[in-house]
Amino acid sequence: MDFEKIRNFLNEEDKFCKFCGIQLTVVGDGYAEAVLRVDENKLNGRNVVQGGAIMTLADFAFAGAVNGSGVTGVSLNCATNFIRPGTGRELKAVCRKVSQGKKTAVYVSEVTNEEGKLVATMNITGFIVDDKPIVQ
Repeated sequence: MDFEKIRNFLNEEDKFCKFCGIQLTVVGDGYAEAVLRVDENKLNGRNVVQGGAIMTLADFAFAGAVNGSGVTGVSLNCATNFIRPGTGRELKAVCRKVSQGKKTAVYVSEVTNEEGKLVATMNITGFIVDDKPIVQ
C-alpha cells in the first residue's frame, strides 16, 4: 500500500479541506494525522476555532485512516464531543481504526491543541464504498 500516494491524493483532491487549510500529514493502515493551521478566518464570534472547522479536521483524518486501510471509504455518521475551546496556531487530529468489516467501519478521531490538550473527539461510522484503494 502506497500511503504517501493516498495522502497526496486526498490532500490535492479534497478541495474543501484544501481551501480550509487542512492537510493530512500521516497516513497509515487504519491510522492518520491531519493538521489545521488556525487563522482569523477559522474563528467564531468568541475568538476560538469554529466547531465546524474542528469537525472537518477530525473527519479528514478519518478519510486518511479509512482509505489507508486499503479500501475506499466515506463517512456515514459522526458524533462529536467538544471538550475545550480550540485555541492556538494549530490543531491536530489523530484518527484510529476501532473496527472494520466489509461494508462498515468504526473509527475515533481525537483533536488536540499545541499543548497536547484534548479539544474534541469524534466517533465516526464509515461506509466502505469499494474494497479497492482510492488510488492504485
